[in-house]
Amino acid sequence: MALTDDRPVLELTAGEDAERREPLGVFRRPTATTGWRSWLTSVDHKKIGIMYGATAMVFFAIGGLEALLIRTQLATPDGQVLSEQAYNQAFTMHGTTMVFLVIMPMLAAFANYLIPLMIGARDVAFPRLNALSYWIFLAGGLFLYSSFFLGGAPDNGWTSYAPLSNNLAYSPGMGQDFWTLGLQITGIASLASAVNLIVTVINMRAPGMTLMRMPIFVWMSLVAQFLLLFAIPVITVALFLLMFDRLFGANFFNVAEGADPLLWQHLFWIFGHPEVYILILPAFGIISEVIPAFARKPLFGYPFMVFSGVAIGFMGWGVWAHHMFASGLGPVSVAAFSLSTMFIAVPTGVKIFNWIATLWNGKLNFTVPMLFAVALVSQFVIGGLSGVTHSVAPHDTQQHDTYYIVAHFHYVLFGGSMFGIFAGVYFWWPKVFGRMLSETIGKAHFWLMFAGFNLTFGPMHILGLQGQPRRTATYAEGMGWDLMNQLATWGSYLIAASFLLWIFNVVKSRANPPAGADPWDARTLEWSISSPPPAHNFDIEPTVSQLDEWWHRKYGEDDHGVIVRRDDYEWMSVVGPEEGGTSAPPPESIHLPSPSYWPIVLALGLPLIAYGLLFTYWLSALGGLVLIASVYGWSLEPSVDPDAGHGHVEPDRVDDDDDPGTAADPVAAGTTEEPS
Repeated sequence: MALTDDRPVLELTAGEDAERREPLGVFRRPTATTGWRSWLTSVDHKKIGIMYGATAMVFFAIGGLEALLIRTQLATPDGQVLSEQAYNQAFTMHGTTMVFLVIMPMLAAFANYLIPLMIGARDVAFPRLNALSYWIFLAGGLFLYSSFFLGGAPDNGWTSYAPLSNNLAYSPGMGQDFWTLGLQITGIASLASAVNLIVTVINMRAPGMTLMRMPIFVWMSLVAQFLLLFAIPVITVALFLLMFDRLFGANFFNVAEGADPLLWQHLFWIFGHPEVYILILPAFGIISEVIPAFARKPLFGYPFMVFSGVAIGFMGWGVWAHHMFASGLGPVSVAAFSLSTMFIAVPTGVKIFNWIATLWNGKLNFTVPMLFAVALVSQFVIGGLSGVTHSVAPHDTQQHDTYYIVAHFHYVLFGGSMFGIFAGVYFWWPKVFGRMLSETIGKAHFWLMFAGFNLTFGPMHILGLQGQPRRTATYAEGMGWDLMNQLATWGSYLIAASFLLWIFNVVKSRANPPAGADPWDARTLEWSISSPPPAHNFDIEPTVSQLDEWWHRKYGEDDHGVIVRRDDYEWMSVVGPEEGGTSAPPPESIHLPSPSYWPIVLALGLPLIAYGLLFTYWLSALGGLVLIASVYGWSLEPSVDPDAGHGHVEPDRVDDDDDPGTAADPVAAGTTEEPS
């Protein structure tokens, strides 16, 4: 039968529009864009970045308080401020907090807020996954700290070596279990965030932004995300083994059953040493943006800075066993890891020489961000050199578990990361909040922190060489350690005072005048838009033609080869009248991801499951239900709310004559009008 035969047409009649059913009450999709509710459901990378930073600073205050307790205990011989049990809990939670709840999330804050802006994107690749990462991180941190109220905090140190950690005879309370499960939860957050940021950098760069035109901060953050992607699974395996030993009677680290507790050390440090670069490389990226801005020069040797960062990322996997020289690895292993530890100093040295070369003959302006950036270089050199001394195994064995080690890693992680973080905080604060922080108060903050830091950790080198062991609650009089311990304690109080000064500066900044879009005359794309940036970031998608795109749009050479500021550059979002501004399409023409409840609901399920493992499995079942229900709801929810009122622009309706990257004129929502 031919298809042309006369027969009924298989076509449904249009009929009347189906009745639209509006969800009721709590099932309504959130729509708030202002107020506290908007923060709970936001998927905007900028708000999530701010939440990461604010939460990390709260944990910084808590971890700092724990440090003050430790130093007050050790200020004099036979200190009685803390019991031995409380002291063990204080130094365990201090180390855990500073590594997992302060520096990592602070760097995540910078990455979340800045990477989309620096690469010319509207958001990260998976906005709801981004929100989920933050809420899981917060859930993990709160779960960890709830241990203080539910049986006692962890007390085996932030490394939790077996057999101290797995054997219930040595760790009878539930503190170690809170540590194990809490880090599992925060690890999920780190892994999800790493995947999200990697995909964002690879897939969402603006037209023309090749890999070698990316800002150096984006490069260093990308390397750190790859390190997280491969390092987190290693510690996850270790934590699962530890959990099974403690909760289910397994014997992964039980010597009596033929296991080897050194397995824990191997797994921990295969994660732990790349973790050092996870904490350091983004901070290196921050100061690599700050120093050129205040030296009025491009970063010296940009390709070398990129490849040295990548080299550090690779080589960081080959040095873990230098943390285990005292465990009896054998001469061949010790020699191999001694050499690899020496070699990794080479790419790090390349970075230091490049920063110095950038400063050389620059038109230096020692603002607060610049002071913190230069301080990072000097403090990290001290920490790096003391680290290289540990590549010599006899020296390492001599100093093992003394205060020399404490001094070394604080010069690396505090001097390297926290100074970089504060450089970034002062540098990008006007971009994030639209107000400058006071330079006068900021300089007082810097000098107090710089003096306090060196007064705290400098004497620890001497204490370590004199043989004072770390992780001991007190020491006897007459050991010759009194003066250095007193100096270290006074130094810690100075650091605390500097932090309070920073808080005062933050509060006071609310009354400062608007900062403007580009107060530092900086180089990268985020400075081409208003401060704070609009929700959609860029009115017009930027097209990048070179490294430091924004700088080259602002400056050119005159007929005599002299660098001059152009008059005709354009901002990439509407800015204040003092800077001019560009024509901008109405935001309705731009599709942005819509808020969602599901990330926070899904994150709630994880600590419930963890509490259930410790107290009653009914809680785990409830947590599992919350988890499954939220995944189901998430899967049915479109990422962009069709009822959000935004306009719609079909790609094939864009005029062929439009320049690439230029948004078409908007079409009103719900109409079929052709764009003009």
